[in-house]
Amino acid sequence: MTTRCLPQTLVVGVRKLALERDVIVSVLESTATRREAKGYLQKYAKKKPLSKLEQDATQLVPRTQLRDDVLSDKEPINVAIVKLRAPQLLTYNVISGIANTLLQLRVLGLLAIVVVDCGVNASRQVFEREAFRLCEAIDSILGHQGARVAGNLFAARHSQRNDVPTAIFSRSMCVDDAGLLDRALQHGMIVIAPSLTRRDDLSTPQPAGAHETILTLLKYLSGMQFEILNHGDTYPGLPRKIASVERLILLDPLGGIPLPGRPSLRHRFINLEQEFGQLRHHMQASRPTPMTQAEAVTKPGTIHAENLKLVKDGLSLLPPSSSALITTPVAAANSRPLSPSSSAPTIGRKPFNLTEMVTTRKHRNPLLHNLLTDRPVSSPSLPLQRIRGGDASGDLRLEDLHATTLVKRGLPVTIYPDPKFTAWQPPKPDSPRLRLTDICIDLPRLVRLIEDSFHRKLDVQAYIDRVNDNLAGIIIAGEYEGCAILTWEPVSFAYKPANRAARFVPYLDKFAVMRNHQGSGGVADIVFNAMVQDCLPEGVCWRSRNENPVNKWYFERSTGTSKLSKSNWTMFWTTLGLGHKNSKLRDYEWVCRNIPASWADF
Repeated sequence: MTTRCLPQTLVVGVRKLALERDVIVSVLESTATRREAKGYLQKYAKKKPLSKLEQDATQLVPRTQLRDDVLSDKEPINVAIVKLRAPQLLTYNVISGIANTLLQLRVLGLLAIVVVDCGVNASRQVFEREAFRLCEAIDSILGHQGARVAGNLFAARHSQRNDVPTAIFSRSMCVDDAGLLDRALQHGMIVIAPSLTRRDDLSTPQPAGAHETILTLLKYLSGMQFEILNHGDTYPGLPRKIASVERLILLDPLGGIPLPGRPSLRHRFINLEQEFGQLRHHMQASRPTPMTQAEAVTKPGTIHAENLKLVKDGLSLLPPSSSALITTPVAAANSRPLSPSSSAPTIGRKPFNLTEMVTTRKHRNPLLHNLLTDRPVSSPSLPLQRIRGGDASGDLRLEDLHATTLVKRGLPVTIYPDPKFTAWQPPKPDSPRLRLTDICIDLPRLVRLIEDSFHRKLDVQAYIDRVNDNLAGIIIAGEYEGCAILTWEPVSFAYKPANRAARFVPYLDKFAVMRNHQGSGGVADIVFNAMVQDCLPEGVCWRSRNENPVNKWYFERSTGTSKLSKSNWTMFWTTLGLGHKNSKLRDYEWVCRNIPASWADF
């Protein structure tokens, strides 16, 4: 039986349709909110050309009054720098899946530059072979060239000064490619660069640490690669910005950053401003007995620490809106071929087989989901039991979902009193207490935050009078972008300070996020996690009006909920193991029913 080959143009067309289909499925699966969709479109959607009226208007404005970005003929290309570690260990199916994801990112407006890291002990030939393997996978999906290998991208740079403290400011390496990288990006090509560097134009490239090559690439693209004079100083002129780096993506077989004490699980989100020091301390403390450098670089703990350091260094060079994603190559590929014939690369042209293009998606692709929503696949404040029960089909493994860590520079978190030094405890008679009027709290900004979040006027004096003597603590995110005010509520309002036998309930009195930060940026997750993990790990309760649209968010993060009869309140709590006859639950209900309103318009 003879098999007729389809015309190459038809093959390319069908492959293009399949890629577009996958992109549409990714968009539908992302569950992006209206706010997130708007943010994505504003950032990545192609801008329409100026109308005739707008063109005429720009001609009337003197060029000296226009910003550089207005005068520029083209906007910087949005790119992601992708580090692919140990690709030589990956099967063809995984490489092909990664290639497909990179192409989907390109369709969605994010062009990838992949740095191939085979390890400094691997040979140059291994680096080059793996770079071409990924390049060929991309081209085979498209049916034409869509990627380019940049084999001589990095060069050593010699300087007489040797006083650079960290790799961020190192000037020992530069991007030297005669503009090839810029031209490839302008043509929409995915660039694949093995982590190799050459001493000069005549030497053979040798393996280099991916940490330094990625930081070098970041500085070059961001316009921070300065020329060095013979005496070690730099030219005063500013280099040109090549692209806007929006994502730093690390594809590592080990996956995201592990949770302290739970190495099988991964951080879903890391707020560097708040957590980097603590994570670094934990990683250093958990290292085993002293090892040689050759042994250390292969240990999972060392690799995780290096990944976290690379992300921190990289994000420090980028705008605050940029983020980093650490996940496994398998999660990034996120497709499973149904045809056994697609398990190996084809040599030469074969009859086109439509079944080779059929894939099934196991769960949301973390790279595509993050691009569309700017958040992790699952909220970092969701309890683990909520995630375990989140997939009705039962094929969503917890370890797969937790393979990914989203990292942002984030916001500093200020907690009064600091639970690292003072545990939150019910007030004792005549003991010092935190008050809203203390000098450490900017009361006008706090009030402004609450009123902006709730869109209601607060009766400030009445509120101060009610909470000042039983304040448990305050959590503040950033410069008052979000906050939580918690109190110790006596079960009976007949309580007097001298009554040591009174029972106190930890109560979330106000949970506020500035409206321009609601639904994005992770401010709510940051504040909520600080509350339940650092301040009140034994549990807290709160109430919300039945018609509050935030109740779904509360429900997902609580361990229990109850609609209070003959009222318009729903009660939530995070305390574990509360049955319906538990006395603590009755205390929670009593408090939630009897807290007076604090609004001026009530």
